[in-house]
Amino acid sequence: QVQLVESGGGLAQAGNSLRLSCAASGLTFSTYNMGWFRQAPGKEREFVAAISWSGGRTDYADSVKGRFTISRDNAKNTQYLQMNSLKPEDTAVYYCAATAFAMALSTSATRYQYWGQGTQVTVSS
Repeated sequence: QVQLVESGGGLAQAGNSLRLSCAASGLTFSTYNMGWFRQAPGKEREFVAAISWSGGRTDYADSVKGRFTISRDNAKNTQYLQMNSLKPEDTAVYYCAATAFAMALSTSATRYQYWGQGTQVTVSS
C-alpha cells in the first residue's frame, strides 16, 4: 500500500529554519506530482507548495513564497520542504501529499490521492 511518512518537524524560533522530509513507498514516485499542505488549529487545510514529477516545475502559496523551497529526489523516493525565515503564523501540522494528476501542478487538496500522517511545526516568537 502507499505510504507517505513525514519527518523533520519540531519547535523553532522565529527567523530560524526547518527542513521537512517525506519518504514515499508503494507508488512509482517519479510519476507523481507532490505537494505540501498545512493545517493550523481551527483553520482549514491550506496549500503550501507543489512540485512536478520531474522537479522541473514548482508552485508556492503567496504566504511562503521566497521563504520556503520544495524539492525532490526521485532516486530516494523523497520530497523536501526547506523552510527559512520561519514566522509564528507558520505554526501548523504539515502534510505531504501525492497526486497521479501530472498534467499540471495542483493547489487543491481534493486533487491529491495520498496523504501522510502529518508532522507538527511550531514556531515561537
